[in-house]
Amino acid sequence: MDWARIMVPLSGGAADTAIAQAGLVLARAFEAELALVHAPADVADLMPWIGDGFMGGVQASAIDSIRDAAAAGQAAARTSGNQLGYDKTTFVSLSSPVWSNLAMEGRLSDVVIFDGPTARGKGPLAEAFQQVVADEQRPTIVVRSEIQPTGVVAVAWDGGKEASRAMRTSIPLLQRASEVVVLSVAGATSRKFDPGRLVAFLQSRNVRARAQPVAGQSDVGALLLG
Repeated sequence: MDWARIMVPLSGGAADTAIAQAGLVLARAFEAELALVHAPADVADLMPWIGDGFMGGVQASAIDSIRDAAAAGQAAARTSGNQLGYDKTTFVSLSSPVWSNLAMEGRLSDVVIFDGPTARGKGPLAEAFQQVVADEQRPTIVVRSEIQPTGVVAVAWDGGKEASRAMRTSIPLLQRASEVVVLSVAGATSRKFDPGRLVAFLQSRNVRARAQPVAGQSDVGALLLG
C-alpha cells in the first residue's frame, strides 16, 4: 500500500520553505496528500509559570505576545504552502493543546518529515520531533539534503523488531528506489540473522535489493555511515 498522507510540521519560521519543498518532492512521487501542519507555541505551556505572585499585566502581555507570534507564524507557514503550487496540499494550524493535536495529525499520516537541525534538537520544532519519534513512534524522515525517491537506499538490518518495523513501513519508498542495499554488521549483535532472507522478502515485493555485509563489531553507527 502506498503512502497517501505525508505530514510536514511547520514552525512559521524561515526553515519552513525548504522542508515544505522536501515534502513536495516526496508527495509528488506518491501522488499523495501533502499535509502542512503549523505547530505554534502553546499558550497553555505558559500557565505553570503563572502563580499568585505573577503580575497580571506581565501575564497578559506574555500571553498576547505568544498569540501574536502564533498568528504571524500561521500566516508565514500558509504562505510557504501556497508557494508550492501542489493541488493536494492541505494546511492545518494547531490550537491548544498543540502537542496533543500534533500527535493526532501524526497518527493519521503515513510518514512525518523534519529537517536536520530539528532532529539535532535545535529550533522551535525540536520538542515536536522528540514527541513524534519517541512518544508516538511515527515513521519519520529526516531531510539533510535533497530527497531522491528514485535514488539508492540503504537499509540497516540486524533482524530486530525495530529494524523490521522501519523496513516494512518504508516498503512504498523502497519500491521506487533504483537499488536497495541491505547493510548488516554481523559481529555487532548476538542475534542470528540472515540478510539474504530480507533480500528475498524485498525482492518478492518488487524491490531491487541486494545484501552488503559490513566488517566490524563496534561503533555500528559509524560503520554504517562509512
